[in-house]
Amino acid sequence: MKYSVVIVEDHILLSQALAGLVNGFSKFKILHLCKNGRELLTRFKDPKNIPDIVLMDINMPIMNGIETTIALKEEYPDVNVLALSVEEDEKTILKMLRAGAKGYLLKDTEKSILENALIEVQETGFYHTKDVTNLLLGSLNPKKENKVLLKERELEFIQHACTEKTYKAIASDMCLSPKTIEGYRDSIFEKLNLKNRTGLVIYAIKNKLFIP
Repeated sequence: MKYSVVIVEDHILLSQALAGLVNGFSKFKILHLCKNGRELLTRFKDPKNIPDIVLMDINMPIMNGIETTIALKEEYPDVNVLALSVEEDEKTILKMLRAGAKGYLLKDTEKSILENALIEVQETGFYHTKDVTNLLLGSLNPKKENKVLLKERELEFIQHACTEKTYKAIASDMCLSPKTIEGYRDSIFEKLNLKNRTGLVIYAIKNKLFIP
């Protein structure tokens, strides 16, 4: 039995080309193609049109990939979303992951990576390419991830940091001074070998410290 895939992409030729690639993978088949999020949700009203995976573009008219992913997470949580975009912007990638995407691919990715990403998303729950991971995390040491012990207040800080709140707002919510919050941030970055807040969010999602 093959896993079903729906492609949401407003460029018809690219959508058809992707469909040809995916249909050539041994474990997958294309269920249908959509030009935007609204069309996808309309089709989903028929249960027969709901796939295992949605291969989602981000920049689309009418209803973009981020908005659509949020809607899918609320209405169809069992459907895995794999983002496929030309956007390398850190904020855009972070928004897609917060929206509920299980992985993020750039459109210049190789065929074998696309196939592996679909398999990983369906069978393990998430997938990130080395390029995107490096973009977000810098140099992350996996060994440190497994050994790091975080204090209760540090875990609380991470929960707040995974939202859109400013550090000043986090300080207020935790009843701490901004300077203390900066101390938590710097300490956690050092413990986890991270370089920025986006990296912290990705770490939190991967290690189930924050559920988007």
